[in-house]
Amino acid sequence: MADRGCPLETAPLPVEVRESLAELELELSEGDITQKGYEKKRAKLLARYIPLIQGVDPCLQSESRVPGPSLTTAALQPQRSRPTTARDERFRSDVHTEAVQAALAKYKERRMPMPSKRRSVLAHSSVDAYTPPDTSSASEDEGSVQRPGQLSSTVLQSHPGAEPWLDRVIQGSSTSSSASSTSSHPGGRPAAALSDLAAHAHIDLHSAPPDVTTGLVDRPHCERPQVASVRAAPRGYGGSILETADGVPVHSRVSSKIQQLLNTLKRPKRPPLKEFFVDDFEELLEVQQPDPNQPKPEGEEVEVLRGEPLATGVPWPPSLLAALQRWGTVQPKAPCLTALDTAGKAIHTLTYGKLWSRSLKLAYTLLNKLTSKNEPLLKPGDRVALVFPNSDPVMFMVAFYGCLLAELVPVPIEVPLTRKDAGSQQVGFLLGSCGVTLALTTDACQKGLPKSQTGEVVTFKGWPPLAWLVIDGKHLVKPPKDWLPLAQDTGAGTAYIEYKTSKEGSTVGVTVSHTSLLAQCRALTQACGYSEAETLTNVLDFKRDAGLWHGVLTSVMNRMHVVSIPYALMKANPLSWIQKVCSYKARAALVKSRDMHWSLLAQRGQRDVSLSSLRMLIVADGANPWSISSCDAFLNVFQSRGLRPEAICPCASSPEALTVAIRRPPDLGGPPPRKAVLSMHGLSYGVVRVDTEEKLSVLTVQDVGQVMPGASVCVVKVEGTPYLCKTDEVGEICVSSSATGTAYYGLPGITKSVFETVPVTVGGAPVSERPFTRTGLLGFIGPDNLVFVVGKLDGLMVVGVRRHNADDVVATALAVEPMKFVYRGRIAVFSVTVLHDDRIVLVAEQRPDASEEDSFQWMSRVLQAIDSIHQVGVYCLALVPANTLPKAPLGGIHISETRQRFLGGTLHPCNVLMCPHTCVTNLPRPRQKQPEVGPASMIVGNLVAGKRIAQASGRELAHLEDSDQARKFLFLADVLQWRAHTTPDHPLFVLLNAKGTVTSTATCVQLHKRAERVAAALLEKGRLDPGDHVALVYPPGVDLIAAFYGCLYCGCVPVTVRPPHPQNLGTTLPTVKMIVEVSKSACVLTTQAITRLLKSKEAAAAVDIKTWPTILDTDDIPKKKVASVFRPPSPDVLAYLDFSVSTTGILAGVKMSHAATSALCRSIKLQCELYPSRQIAICLDPYCGLGFALWCLCSVYSGHQSVLVPPLELESNVSLWLSAVSQYKARVTFCSYSVMEMCTKGLGAQTGTLRMKGVNLSCVRTCMVVAEERPRIALTQSFSKLFKDLGLPARAVSTTFGCRVNVAICLQGTAGPDPTTVYVDMRALRHDRVRLVERGSPHSLPLMESGKILPGVKVVIAHTETKGPLGDSHLGEIWVSSPHNATGYYTVYGEEALHVDHFSARLSFGDTQTVWARTGYLGFLRRTELTDASGERHDALYVVGSLDETLELRGMRYHPIDIETSVIRAHRSIAECAVFTWTNLLVVVVELDGLEQDALDLVALVTNAVLEEHFLVVGVVVIVDPGVIPINSRGEKQRMHLRDGFLADQLDPVYVAYNM
Repeated sequence: MADRGCPLETAPLPVEVRESLAELELELSEGDITQKGYEKKRAKLLARYIPLIQGVDPCLQSESRVPGPSLTTAALQPQRSRPTTARDERFRSDVHTEAVQAALAKYKERRMPMPSKRRSVLAHSSVDAYTPPDTSSASEDEGSVQRPGQLSSTVLQSHPGAEPWLDRVIQGSSTSSSASSTSSHPGGRPAAALSDLAAHAHIDLHSAPPDVTTGLVDRPHCERPQVASVRAAPRGYGGSILETADGVPVHSRVSSKIQQLLNTLKRPKRPPLKEFFVDDFEELLEVQQPDPNQPKPEGEEVEVLRGEPLATGVPWPPSLLAALQRWGTVQPKAPCLTALDTAGKAIHTLTYGKLWSRSLKLAYTLLNKLTSKNEPLLKPGDRVALVFPNSDPVMFMVAFYGCLLAELVPVPIEVPLTRKDAGSQQVGFLLGSCGVTLALTTDACQKGLPKSQTGEVVTFKGWPPLAWLVIDGKHLVKPPKDWLPLAQDTGAGTAYIEYKTSKEGSTVGVTVSHTSLLAQCRALTQACGYSEAETLTNVLDFKRDAGLWHGVLTSVMNRMHVVSIPYALMKANPLSWIQKVCSYKARAALVKSRDMHWSLLAQRGQRDVSLSSLRMLIVADGANPWSISSCDAFLNVFQSRGLRPEAICPCASSPEALTVAIRRPPDLGGPPPRKAVLSMHGLSYGVVRVDTEEKLSVLTVQDVGQVMPGASVCVVKVEGTPYLCKTDEVGEICVSSSATGTAYYGLPGITKSVFETVPVTVGGAPVSERPFTRTGLLGFIGPDNLVFVVGKLDGLMVVGVRRHNADDVVATALAVEPMKFVYRGRIAVFSVTVLHDDRIVLVAEQRPDASEEDSFQWMSRVLQAIDSIHQVGVYCLALVPANTLPKAPLGGIHISETRQRFLGGTLHPCNVLMCPHTCVTNLPRPRQKQPEVGPASMIVGNLVAGKRIAQASGRELAHLEDSDQARKFLFLADVLQWRAHTTPDHPLFVLLNAKGTVTSTATCVQLHKRAERVAAALLEKGRLDPGDHVALVYPPGVDLIAAFYGCLYCGCVPVTVRPPHPQNLGTTLPTVKMIVEVSKSACVLTTQAITRLLKSKEAAAAVDIKTWPTILDTDDIPKKKVASVFRPPSPDVLAYLDFSVSTTGILAGVKMSHAATSALCRSIKLQCELYPSRQIAICLDPYCGLGFALWCLCSVYSGHQSVLVPPLELESNVSLWLSAVSQYKARVTFCSYSVMEMCTKGLGAQTGTLRMKGVNLSCVRTCMVVAEERPRIALTQSFSKLFKDLGLPARAVSTTFGCRVNVAICLQGTAGPDPTTVYVDMRALRHDRVRLVERGSPHSLPLMESGKILPGVKVVIAHTETKGPLGDSHLGEIWVSSPHNATGYYTVYGEEALHVDHFSARLSFGDTQTVWARTGYLGFLRRTELTDASGERHDALYVVGSLDETLELRGMRYHPIDIETSVIRAHRSIAECAVFTWTNLLVVVVELDGLEQDALDLVALVTNAVLEEHFLVVGVVVIVDPGVIPINSRGEKQRMHLRDGFLADQLDPVYVAYNM
């Protein structure tokens, strides 16, 4: 036997050396020792027996050529004859590991981008923070902790050839487990290759953890700008604002990772989607078509398998209690149960006499001494909870039998330790549904339960109120001598209820009748050959399952002695059960494969244990796929210590059917054991195929023995009618026997389908008169009528059409790498339903010393292994810190609770890898654009369908006003002079500060005089000519207005510019400079303070002082008049420039002529009914758009008084605006979304205080939000609701709509119908269709009308590409025609040709004469049922979103805000969110309002939400701090800035996850 290529001497090695070598092999295969440590110890053991060549162990020389630790052979021993029943030499775990390693080697090494994490997040998984959880972690060799900066040597040896593997690393492999590359590569590879690799793959050249904030090139470190200002102004300067995607630094690590991600995604893993045709409305999810080549079952129909009959002629006791009474009186001294403490000492031996007397005493107390209001508290058949710790089997046994004697139904449950124990809430629901009012417990346990202030035991979450009874001897009453209970323990009445937790986490109670109880005890006695006075060691939980059936019930029937080994003792000393078998000469032992595995790791040095007394080693979880490897490994080591191979008896059981099958030793008539090597591919289709050629994806299972005596078994189809399966088909095992459970307590519906199944043949004939019970076990019946189990229904995950078993996936994950990064028993696999299919999630606990890089390597290898072996994609792989997964009562992981935490975002992983791109194969088909239809057919189509062409207009201007006044008011400069002359003292403006006091006012004459002084200064000091441009850099206030009219007075063209933020000059000053440059301003007008700021040292760092044009400070200009006020030669002369940064980050200036300016003022005046007697309150920024027009222009035109509230002042006094509205009794008020949001968030709890202060909003007729976006319904509604208490009328709040080409298209105004809201189908909207739906229907999206169309404004909806008019059921671009349209863009770049059609577009058919301006916004028109002032039906305009911002994905049009709304709803700690696309990947940026440790919870939730609601796969999830998403002054997200910041590595993210 060529072991590891070592020429061993022919002389056999001594037995103890062979044993030690076997142990070493086992440790290595389990990952409990490193390769290096293994070699050291192995060399030491063999040193005496092997001739050393030049001092080097030949084994070590050949080591690098031999497949590594995972491919070990069983033990170093010459082939010796072994009993025929001996197992195959290689343990099954090795077969599996081999398969996994081969699969990984076969795999093309795919490069995957590694997630980026901020250092502070890394810190939270430090080594000191955790104690390792209870798993098989034996001693680690000192070589196991690798220092960063060495290519791990263990890795090189674990691959079949080190050199080629290394080449692959250099080329950038993602699955190699290199810790962090250094220059120590053999052959001195050029450093260029390495740095190139670092730029593409995720191997980082720094040994520190990866971090997006430092790129791979040294660039000057930039401080993060302060939050307030980021949101106030666009970031960056020069090209980066105007070119969005191209200005990305080449070496940016983010973009190289995205490139990598794209490369990974380019290779299609799944077959591409077929050709198709999709109706515009219906998005059909792909239904996976069955594979024509899939294996199909070909065998005969299964026959019902009958077990041997129950033995007759044996004197069975008539009932369990009769047996107890007999042994308690006839053999009172016989030991019944020995309990051990954590040191392994026997602390209590309960005799049969004691058990009988104590149970009687308890029964008497329960029946006679518990009363309330002289009524007995309990009636026969009442349910009672048994709450006992796992260390106290004695009291439990007394309580159980006491309840049976008193005809009460015991419900054993776990001890709840805290109010929030995993699953304890569900147990509470069970107790409530069973009507439990009393709990029995011990004194010690009762003392340990959490108490309230009164000293009572607290009521646990979800639990019914319970009375607690302590049953220690001193609390019980001795019954009279001749007292005997009337226990009827034979019929169909319920004997006890055992709880069971389902896959979803709900807990149900399985009722077991007295008849079943007795039948189960008899069947187990016969199957296991139990005889009187035998000793059984029990390691299992004695409260349920096999531990209860063997160790508490069957043992009493046979007067056996049970030695109960508590879990705490097993943790302290895993060998304890073997030592007890040895010292008590136990004939039977009851264990789980975990116990065998633990004892293997701890058994070295224990030479004196002997297992020769064991005739049966019952393995309770024999149905698990990995039990076979534990059995084989255990036999391998302990056969030399007397363990007989035939003593190992795996069994299968389920809560519903109790014991289903058990292997019998040959002396009890059992056939020889079998194992099956099955094709995993076949199993996933439910077909049994013995695997011959493809050794990779196989599952090796062992039989779980024969059917129980007196039972019948058959295998039926898992879903639908229970037809019998074929012999080579996997189905659910069903049992018909008097020994199964009888019902789920209180759930008759599912009881019928589970406990009363009638299997039928293909012809539909029932196979038996007696009903069968479904066991929840999946399997088949093999040769010799042996039962094989391949999985559980609870662990079944149906992905597409194939079925996978959670346990098999766990086994594959464990085989990927010996446990270097994760703990063995601490892996959970479950499925979650996302987009109508099960998705596999794998969660593991990571060892504290595993580096980021290592963990990521492990994760990517696990993905590939599962993909290779199971041909299924893992949707999400998460690693959590050690000891943080919820534990099941006796070790192991509470799967359903883990699943709940995952879905609820409370799992707190420290590493996440999502792979939606590879798993989600049922997305709707992408939409293909149909060939365009011509204009004629479009019109005909609309006519046929009865759809109107979507066109609407505001009121006609001609009817509304004498044109004489309009002519007089053509120039605003003339209007101001006229008002200064006719009503000099009429107040126009009042400016408030943060305290609400008036800081400055302006009457008509004051404003006129100030404007004259400014004009004089411009002419004299500035030496400007008419037509020159002047930048006005002022804080919001009257100075700004005066400067504006001063410019008009001398014929200059004003440009209002937001002043730089003094705390953040670095980002805000370049924007000011840019506008000054782009607008070709010849002079800057500003205040003294800002002049100083512009010339300060800090400013000089951002902008060269010498490059500014003339700066005039208007604070101290002389009182001079202009000789004459300039009068423009024609109304079409330029009046002012309006500059604004669009949400896509483009700085656009528009030209406003005098005619357009006065037309704008006139429309607003008519819509809002503004007269000199009116007062309006304005809380807007006065720098661009409608905000500027309302602040600077309208008051002068209409003569009303404007109360000016600078939004910045709200930061120090949130209630300022509303108090002003109330104080000045403003009928009309304007604000922005950011102001509304500040009020809603900041004043939510203060409405009472405001009412006390006399704030009353009942004066408001209309409150308008000035916006250039889709109305934010949620915000306006919550604002209305919140301030209803202060008298705000329910329908006062509305929105306006304007854009660059026309700053005021819609405005609610004071007359006209209320704004309407419609619900549209979001799916249809993606196809540019408008389909109205009912409120609350799935995929519905509420849209609010954007105000009424202004007088003189005409609107049409046009096709974005063909430019034809559309019907009103289509989404298209809003085109506008009106006298106040801007006259064109003003940009220095001379891209007029590009934008000329924005201002002079014509429809391609229909009305081709009108000249329209294109707004760049998508929307639709709807005729409503309401009538407007003229009696016509009212046409409402709905704005859906900006065309520039839409995302074209999968051939459909998405609006970022819709995706963002879904994301924000996904988790409560998502404060804000923005999405954009980069190279067709959807990038989601979320602001985390919570702990950084919780950041990774969001990745899966965000991905799920977007998949479910929008059928899109998120490519990158970026988690950032609050305030990082830039927002402009209008409260709109600057998504393109965010994109540039992300690609240039400027966001300092908490975490970046690249979804595969």
